[in-house]
Order: sequence, then structure tokens, then C-alpha cells
Amino acid sequence: MEQRLTDMEMLIMHQGHIIDQLNEVVTGHQTLIDQLTKEMKIIKEHLQGLGSSDNRLPSEEEPPPHY
Repeated sequence: MEQRLTDMEMLIMHQGHIIDQLNEVVTGHQTLIDQLTKEMKIIKEHLQGLGSSDNRLPSEEEPPPHY
């Protein structure tokens, strides 16, 4: 009976250690997700800025002065 109790305590300690390790991994992933989300937002804003620039279609462009 005492050996069984000791085995169960060891198992609980091991599971606690595994849970702590998994928590570190999940926390690291969330930090990375947050960072990538911010970077993606910046890239999106940059691309939207490019889309609203003064670029014209080739048919709307004036020919260069040397023509």
C-alpha cells in the first residue's frame, strides 16, 4: 500500500513537471503569435499605403520628354 502511494506521488510530480514544460511552450507560442500579428498589421498598413499611391496605369502615363 505504501509503495502504491509513493508511486502515485511520483506520477503526480512527473505530471506537474510536464504541465510546467507545456505551459512554457504555449506561452512562448503565444508571444510569437502576438509578435507575428503585429508585424502582419504593419505590413498590411504598408501595402495599403502603396495601393493608394499616385501610380497610374501605363495607358495613363505621359510619354517621357525625349519622345
